[in-house]
Amino acid sequence: MKQNFIKEAFATLLTICMASAAWAAVPNGYYTSLNGKKGTALKNAIHDVIRPHTKLTYASLWNHFIETDAYPEEVNGKLLVWDMYSDNKTAKKYYYYGGTGGLNREHSFPKSWWGGDQVEAYTDINHLYPSDATANTAKNNFPLGEVLKASFNNGVCKVGTPQSGMGGGCQSVFEPADEYKGDFARTYFYMATCYQDYTWKYTYMLSNSSDLTLSKWAYDMLLDWARKDPVSQKEIDRNEAVFKIQNNRNPFIDNPGLEEYIWGNKMGDVYTGESQTTGDPELIYPVVGSTIDFGEIAVGKSVSIEMVVKAQNLTNNLRVKIYGTNKDQFKNLTVNSISPSMATKGFNVKVTYSPSVIGEHTARILFYDGGLPDTGVGVEIKGVSREVPTLSAVVACDASDVSDNGFTANWQLCSEQVDYYNVNHCVYNGSTLVTDETVAVPIDDIEEDALTGSVYFENAKVGYTHTYRVQAARLGCFGDWSETITLVPTALGAVEANKPMQIDAYEGCIVVRCSQTHTNMLVHNMQGQLLYTVPSVSDGDQIALPMGVYLITTDQCVTPIKALVK
Repeated sequence: MKQNFIKEAFATLLTICMASAAWAAVPNGYYTSLNGKKGTALKNAIHDVIRPHTKLTYASLWNHFIETDAYPEEVNGKLLVWDMYSDNKTAKKYYYYGGTGGLNREHSFPKSWWGGDQVEAYTDINHLYPSDATANTAKNNFPLGEVLKASFNNGVCKVGTPQSGMGGGCQSVFEPADEYKGDFARTYFYMATCYQDYTWKYTYMLSNSSDLTLSKWAYDMLLDWARKDPVSQKEIDRNEAVFKIQNNRNPFIDNPGLEEYIWGNKMGDVYTGESQTTGDPELIYPVVGSTIDFGEIAVGKSVSIEMVVKAQNLTNNLRVKIYGTNKDQFKNLTVNSISPSMATKGFNVKVTYSPSVIGEHTARILFYDGGLPDTGVGVEIKGVSREVPTLSAVVACDASDVSDNGFTANWQLCSEQVDYYNVNHCVYNGSTLVTDETVAVPIDDIEEDALTGSVYFENAKVGYTHTYRVQAARLGCFGDWSETITLVPTALGAVEANKPMQIDAYEGCIVVRCSQTHTNMLVHNMQGQLLYTVPSVSDGDQIALPMGVYLITTDQCVTPIKALVK
């Protein structure tokens, strides 16, 4: 259960806000399509309700935290956000609007589990929470679980070895405080339903072969957490705030016990909800009073958001237009009219912010006609345009942790402010390009005060050539690419048997000591890059090498021998 003082404080805040939040309720008929369904059909129906939503920009998330995670107290006059990962009570450590000093935008459902690409889940604030950076680093991409032996414990969350039967094969799990376990459980129920069509890269808690999406050990634990920590006022308030921003809701907050019909003790039972339609024309989303925030962008650049429009019982076409003081800074690139049938299904309207002057810009999108009230329904849109930033070329560093399992790409951080770094990774088989991927690494995924950034690429193709380069990004602008780092991962650790060989290192050379001829000598540096190949060597052969540390293998001696040449 949530702490009493928190409940009381948040209840006071809720009372203050209710006068200006008359819209804060589940829309009439929002969940009607769930009625009469069970099992997979019910889960699919939930997915169809919640998957369409406005896709936010990553840059706007700081602004949304203060709307969705406002804490019911202030410290030294500072407005705070609610951190479910820590309980830092000093003014120095409390976090407030602006994201300064060790606050992360944390994907509570790790983005690496689906690959972390820039898709809807990446900026879905239903699972994005403000998090203490230290706790977030310790959490890593570990699954939820109950900790047997903690390696990290800040008094609110723990990380460590899992209890028996938990973890899904991962050696560590993340356990939130009891008062937040239900919050995380309902978040995971939402993610496992909204994105049930994803192919999961990591399956600690997930399954690619089951309509349930969650593994049995995972949903059994999450159900237990949800029962012991029921829906709180904090979750209800946050759900309303998310709906106003993103235009979808967490149905497991709105309908306590809905999860039991999918994974729990009512599995297979027919679900009957209470939401019914009135037959009147109604705009379901975007929500009345909501705001679409484009965040910050450089003047002359553009950023687009797809806003989901859904309505019911329209009598004719729903019309759309942009108006207001700065309407010339925004563009609706999709349509100016939506048919009743398209509105009933849900229709994406693409809105673009293309500032031509520096400053803060606001306008409104009006939805009218279709039988709605004569005044229509207005939604605020806003953005901030800054000067074009100067970005230095990134300096890429040698790879580390090179093995047949993968490698870590490294680079030096820029001195200028950066939003994120693009890391382009290519794989070649000879001269043939096999894969070409670019991964975005947000700046708040990098430890505070760090001098370097890094990202791990797994499943490196042994014997293939890998390259990577890095680029800084800020306000929609990009710096020059770094120089390209090249490496060839080899299975240096895959050893079963060796023929005796010894390497004696001297100044400027090595001398081979072996009882028989060895073939295909490979000389790597400590980053795993192949430097030299010698077709065959015999006892006493001398090979000139510059000063450095090397790993040396042959066909007959696959265990690497380290040699230090002075």
